[in-house]
Amino acid sequence: MAQRINKNDRYREKRGRRPAPDKYTEKVRTKDAADTEEAPEGLIIGRNPVLEALKAGRPIDILYVNSNAGGSMGSIVRIAREHDITVKNVSDEKLTRMCGTSSHQGVIASGACAEYVTVEDILAVSAKKGTPPFIIVCDEIEDPHNLGAVIRTAEAAGADGIIIPKRRSASLNATVFKTSAGAASWLPVARVPNIPAVLDKLRQNGVWIYGSDAGGSDYRTVSLTGAAALVIGSEGSGMGRLVREKCDYIVSLPMFGKITSLNASVAAGILIYETVRQRTGV
Repeated sequence: MAQRINKNDRYREKRGRRPAPDKYTEKVRTKDAADTEEAPEGLIIGRNPVLEALKAGRPIDILYVNSNAGGSMGSIVRIAREHDITVKNVSDEKLTRMCGTSSHQGVIASGACAEYVTVEDILAVSAKKGTPPFIIVCDEIEDPHNLGAVIRTAEAAGADGIIIPKRRSASLNATVFKTSAGAASWLPVARVPNIPAVLDKLRQNGVWIYGSDAGGSDYRTVSLTGAAALVIGSEGSGMGRLVREKCDYIVSLPMFGKITSLNASVAAGILIYETVRQRTGV
């Protein structure tokens, strides 16, 4: 069938102008642009795949569900909560943008790119090496680029492991792995429900807790040579109140310019390598 030519388009071509876009084509393009939002890798899409993944015990970080979906969704959410998996209620449109298709059946699971370990596993690393524990605790660092950068620095500096909270924190997703330049494959990461309780546990194992926050002692004047856990606060509000109260020391980085704070991963890098400097005597 011959292609229909718009008379106005023919006139525009003669005058050296671009043809006007067809309104239907323009709508499709706009929709495509909205749906090209970068989707997380490691997604499990659809009710049966998600249900079987839950039953098989696959590592899942977050379950995204449409709260208006019925049927087997109740069972899926119940099993997820029994496994202490975070459940987020989102719209159908959000689910479609995440996976690039509308056939998600109202549920998507975001799987971790690596399995988490326990706090005991991290403590066992230093015991095996015969060195004082050196642990990084990230208190609600939500930007995956920041978390990935912290993991990369911590692994390069020889830290024993990272501890992150289950809620209000980036997880071991594809962005974290990419930003860490592969370090997330080597450095143990524990994901815990309660950071203050973990700090108590570390203290019971002889670990001193050093929180990073404005108003603390100059980090260069504090001894970091023993068993140490460095707590790095969130990008916006820093450490939570309960977390701060659990710290043995509060250390800060001196600020000489008009900006009064540093990116979380940058601050972590400075404190991590100050710990290395003191431990190695370099």
